[in-house]
Amino acid sequence: MHEIRVAQIQALLRGSAGERRDRIRALVRQAAEQQADLVTLPEIWNGPYQQDRFPEFAEPRFGPSWQFLSELAAAYGIWLSGGSIAERDGDRIYNTAFVFDRSGKEAARHRKLHLFDVQISGGQHFRESESLTPGDQVTVFDTEFCNMGLCICYDARFPELFRLMVDRGAKLILVPAAFNLTTGPAHWELLFRQRAVDNQVYCVGTSPARDMEAAYHAWGHSIVTDPWGRVVSQMGAEEELRVLALDLELVDRVRAELPLLAHRRRDLYRLEQIERRETRPSP
Repeated sequence: MHEIRVAQIQALLRGSAGERRDRIRALVRQAAEQQADLVTLPEIWNGPYQQDRFPEFAEPRFGPSWQFLSELAAAYGIWLSGGSIAERDGDRIYNTAFVFDRSGKEAARHRKLHLFDVQISGGQHFRESESLTPGDQVTVFDTEFCNMGLCICYDARFPELFRLMVDRGAKLILVPAAFNLTTGPAHWELLFRQRAVDNQVYCVGTSPARDMEAAYHAWGHSIVTDPWGRVVSQMGAEEELRVLALDLELVDRVRAELPLLAHRRRDLYRLEQIERRETRPSP
């Protein structure tokens, strides 16, 4: 298929887990009514984005949020990029993104590789590593449209990760994210345009809406950039649902006309993923 209809849900999420799921359900229904093929949700939608509270609302892989997302995808016959949730696995907590196919089957799981530990003078202080464990896998999955890559927020600052996804066939990369009022104005659009133009892919960054009553103030501005580095769409800070038709043939045209991926000097340098198995201490 040459065209995909992508819906971005920049949701304003408050209250209990049930209230958050109710809001997501209503917005996903609206997206499905607009014939979206793929619906995308923001980072950490199942609770507040606060490192000291992640353990409070973390859920196991097949817990209530996972089941909710799977059922939504199946009910509306859509691909659903379920943003990310705080995922509990034994004594560890991950920032984990799930994707479900049209039948509700899990198509991809990505645990955030790079944890957001920053101390910006006069700006943001945040340490995800106080609560979270980093993942260790590069995530690419197949759809009837194209191969897609998946990463989370701070992962977008690492160009090596995007190139690894592209080397595994990705033509569209999904990024549930929650940049803040320090990093958002400075780097949000810049990063998404740069990752798109460097790798000749579509980049889809989906943020929560800005909630000034919350402890963490998201930048919002959910964005789509195309393989030429152009901004196809960018929202403001408020809650919004937007559906876009993306021409996937543009990826092939750009790569044929400006074949930078083919022009790499593999005789001088190369990038490769290091395969590793997770190890746990003996009980």
